[in-house]
Amino acid sequence: MEMRWFLSKIQDDFRGGKINLEKTQRLLEKLDIRCSYIHVKQIFKDNDRLKQGRITIEEFRAIYRIITHREEIIEIFNAYSENRKILLENNLAQFLTQEQYTAEMSKTIAFEIIQKYEPIEEVRKAHQMSLEGFTRYMNSRECLLFKNECRKVYQDMSHPLSDYFISSSHNTYLVSDQLLGPSDLWGYVSALVKGCRCLEIDCWDGAQNEPVVYHGYTLTSKLLFKTVIQAIQKYAFMTSDYPVVLSLENHCSTAQQEVMADNLQATFGESLLSDMLDDFPDTLPSPEALKFKILVKNKKIGTLKETRERKGSDKRGDNQDKETGVKKLPGVMLFKKKKTRKLKIALALSDLVIYTKAEKFKSFQHSRLYQQFNENNSIGETQARKLSKLRVALNFQTPGLPMDLQNGKFLDNGGSGYILKPQFLRESKSYFNPSNIKEGMPITLTIRLISGIQLPLTHSSSNKGDSLVIIEVFGVPNDQMKQQTRVIKKNAFSPRWNETFTFIIHVPELALIRFVVESQGLIAGNEFLGQYTLPLLCMNKGYRRVPLFSRMGESLEPASLFVYVWYVR
Repeated sequence: MEMRWFLSKIQDDFRGGKINLEKTQRLLEKLDIRCSYIHVKQIFKDNDRLKQGRITIEEFRAIYRIITHREEIIEIFNAYSENRKILLENNLAQFLTQEQYTAEMSKTIAFEIIQKYEPIEEVRKAHQMSLEGFTRYMNSRECLLFKNECRKVYQDMSHPLSDYFISSSHNTYLVSDQLLGPSDLWGYVSALVKGCRCLEIDCWDGAQNEPVVYHGYTLTSKLLFKTVIQAIQKYAFMTSDYPVVLSLENHCSTAQQEVMADNLQATFGESLLSDMLDDFPDTLPSPEALKFKILVKNKKIGTLKETRERKGSDKRGDNQDKETGVKKLPGVMLFKKKKTRKLKIALALSDLVIYTKAEKFKSFQHSRLYQQFNENNSIGETQARKLSKLRVALNFQTPGLPMDLQNGKFLDNGGSGYILKPQFLRESKSYFNPSNIKEGMPITLTIRLISGIQLPLTHSSSNKGDSLVIIEVFGVPNDQMKQQTRVIKKNAFSPRWNETFTFIIHVPELALIRFVVESQGLIAGNEFLGQYTLPLLCMNKGYRRVPLFSRMGESLEPASLFVYVWYVR
């Protein structure tokens, strides 16, 4: 039955005789078989018996079998099939309940899966599933490790902004080297597309009264401020509806600050938050209340109430400094870095700062006693590590572990860039200490790493790499842990590990799980091949596929890992 279906699909492609490598790749795609070109090239070479660069229909059939044959899938299929040939609808429902933890409506789901993935019409009509269909289902998005529920905004978005982790970036305009590299609009676009909600704009005086954006006192190239915010306006809400904060690293004269204020108002219009929301006069609004809004983070003159009163009285200009337009009040001249250089704030720009007033961080104690609801601090990476012993640096243009953790963390809640903090971090009198966990209910996480699927290659000429996998837990200090598989020699196409790892995780709400695939190197050390990071509580149970991403965050499909996951509290 399966052979008849297979031959009917490919016979027309062989009417002209043999086919070459490129036609083989296209035919596999036509059959909905995902396979990287490098792996196909090697398998094609191994099965081209005459070494002429062209294969027969029988040789193609052999290639198809090699690529689709998954012994681990066959073992699961046979465990639930009554005759090792066909899965009845009830058999599939039993598998879903016992292994994939879809207890509710499992029979209905089984029917839908058969209709969607079974390629043989007569089998599908009989409400049954062949091995071909079952393999397609196991390779589908429905069997990914990441929970489908976490792909949409599901958290309560009505809490104040301070109750959320917010995806933020630093030096967003840089796309490579921070001293010599180019400043590029793509830095902002790519960050926004990834769900980033807080962008840094490093502003300096430019020629012809046009503020520019670049990394000050370096040789990085310059962008016009107005061009940057026009790009932001275009992409701000493409991935997420929730507010975007423009964190201004402001080095401009008051004259060019006024140009910035005009540019912001002209570009963003009604989207720019320029006054308090009536429902939130003395508290931070929620992401829900600020949907599709742009917030400006900068130094501010006076309080929100004073701003509203002054703007309402329409006496702008009275008792103001002619050069700066700043009312002659104590504290208007702000010291910046060196006490010999005073930073003057233009009133027009100050008026656009509402719920995100930038204040210098002094200490947690000082903030608790004196910091107002609309004031916030930016803390440097080195200082933050000393204060919290957790990494918080977020240079979106710099690939590596910190960005892997950032991207993995903010996969949650629909990639909206806002994640509700756990209750113990939202309480004003929280006694939570990440270095000394005394309470809570730990989770026991078990991961059986079964196999790899078409792993990335270090050398394009061979699929004989020596592969290993590292599983890491990132979270509070007591939860940090790393375990590693043995090395599978000379097989990057379909390595089998069948190794089980167990982790005790005390604060699962803050835990991230990271899978790293490496190729063993004896002289230069192991070489990174791919990784995947996600929050522990966004992991599906059961048999799951783990997609892999490159160091730059690009998908390496169809490369993946095949695992069985179980956790209990």
